[in-house]
Amino acid sequence: MTSAPLELFHRIADKPSAAARRYIVDHALEDRIVFRNLVYAEAELDWTLHGGHSTPALWDGTHLHQGAEAVLARLQAVVNLGRDDA
Repeated sequence: MTSAPLELFHRIADKPSAAARRYIVDHALEDRIVFRNLVYAEAELDWTLHGGHSTPALWDGTHLHQGAEAVLARLQAVVNLGRDDA
């Protein structure tokens, strides 16, 4: 059973968002993360519906992890455990 990819809600010019994107690339997680740029109305709507108020934010299908510290901790769990249900 394959879990749905995680979704990273981000802003291009936002330094914390850049740190999250860099972590994803550095740890070869691109195939497990969908990048959702908040410049697009559909991405912004989904982010808002999940309770978004800060970036970066990572939706894991259940919870929206917000802010660089929370997002990086969640991504580290994916790397360390090799799975999405951390």
